[in-house]
Amino acid sequence: MSDSLDEALLRGLVPGVLGVLVRRGADFAAAEDAVQEALVEAVRSWPADPPLDPRGWLVTVAWRRFLDATRSDAARRRREDVVDVEPEPGPVPDVDDSLHLYFLCAHPSLSPSSAVALTLRAVGGLTTRQIAAAYLVPEATMAQRISRAKRTVAGVRLDQPGDVGTVLRVLYLVFNEGYSGDVDLVAEAIRLTRQLAAVMDHPEVAGLLALMLLHSARRPARTAPDGSLVPLASQDRTRWDTAAIAEGVQILQTALSRDRLGEYQAQAAIAALHADARTAEETDWVQIVEWYDELVRLTGSPVVRLNRAVAVGEADGPHAGLAALAELDPSLPRYAAVSAHLHERAGQLSTAARFYAEAAVKATDLAERDHLTRQAARLNTSSGG
Repeated sequence: MSDSLDEALLRGLVPGVLGVLVRRGADFAAAEDAVQEALVEAVRSWPADPPLDPRGWLVTVAWRRFLDATRSDAARRRREDVVDVEPEPGPVPDVDDSLHLYFLCAHPSLSPSSAVALTLRAVGGLTTRQIAAAYLVPEATMAQRISRAKRTVAGVRLDQPGDVGTVLRVLYLVFNEGYSGDVDLVAEAIRLTRQLAAVMDHPEVAGLLALMLLHSARRPARTAPDGSLVPLASQDRTRWDTAAIAEGVQILQTALSRDRLGEYQAQAAIAALHADARTAEETDWVQIVEWYDELVRLTGSPVVRLNRAVAVGEADGPHAGLAALAELDPSLPRYAAVSAHLHERAGQLSTAARFYAEAAVKATDLAERDHLTRQAARLNTSSGG
């Protein structure tokens, strides 16, 4: 460690440290509080006095904080015969509990928002303040959410296998939140998914990591200097991160070679086809439709069918896309935006303008709302509406 603390390294140690405390007999909620206190102490003391064994240092300090809290809590006196023992000096056993913690934080009894918050805190090592700032909610609100989540999983043992699909959905939720405040949740989601991939050999974990890398690679081109949204077809592709694309494609190819296709691998394959096209016109839409067909088979998701309609419109023409769209529920999110795009490509400008305006009203993201409003205004002007 140098004068500038490597916070990513510090946060990367959190799952292992938390797992040691839980294995020694600490309940999850108390152990997680103790680890957070140790992190605060590390931020204060490490720049001036870096430890030779950072993980061992965190385990020692967190365990002492846990013991101090337990001794001062009269309601837990009966448990002191289990936990009120200082471990023997020496190196901390190199047992990786990260995988169990991922499953615990994505427990089915938790709501998606609670699972995300607990994952960022317990596995990611973020503070409650950082998580609250990233999600634009008051710190007290986030603290309550995390406390409830910790109470919910307090009695869940770490020796039971969990559902990898639930873990991946939680990580994907983190990724899709983007970034705000001083915490970049895109980068955090990629870091946590890398960490999961290091302890779990599963093609869908690799597929999700590839998908994140491929989507993240386009971030620099997604917004104009004034903050407005730039659609994929209009993006300056020289601004895409070619190193992230190359890594994502390599990870995806390795995962696909195992012949255990899942939804994240299929989504990553679509993202890879977009990344492979030097211009929007060179996009292999026919193959993208085939991958969407696989995704529909895997998920049956109406949202996937909606995105497939866009791809069909590019591969087979806007009228084919509109025919595919007509089979779906108009109340789907982004239905109006897709309808507007396809009607515009079909030359039906007044109808397209009406759908763009409808989509703008329904949009929850400000940048997207502004973009859709501008599209409606553009078409109304060009059609004399």
